[in-house]
Amino acid sequence: MRHKAKRPRKWSQHVTETSDAMDLDAGVFAKAPRAMAASIKRSAERSTRRKSSPYRSAMSMLVFYENRAGKNLSAAARRRIEAAKRELRKLYGRPAAATSSAGSRGRRRGGAGRASAT
Repeated sequence: MRHKAKRPRKWSQHVTETSDAMDLDAGVFAKAPRAMAASIKRSAERSTRRKSSPYRSAMSMLVFYENRAGKNLSAAARRRIEAAKRELRKLYGRPAAATSSAGSRGRRRGGAGRASAT
């Protein structure tokens, strides 16, 4: 019987551990939002392996963590990640993210209230 090499249970764990994206400080996602954003910004700017701008790499890392933690991420941790995203935008001088709600998306898709070109 052949044994397979032990692999991480989840592909995201493998990506996090072996990715060639950028190296993060240990425990970065447990820090306060401002410290988390500053640490990720430093990592993104130091990295010579990133393929996009430091801002995009840093934001992508936050989004990746948020999405991959999924249902295991507590509400408090999710709020901390969202606050870190806001802090990261401030650090890079980017505008705040547009907020969307299901109601406004539904109205846009439905076409109601759209001005016609006549």
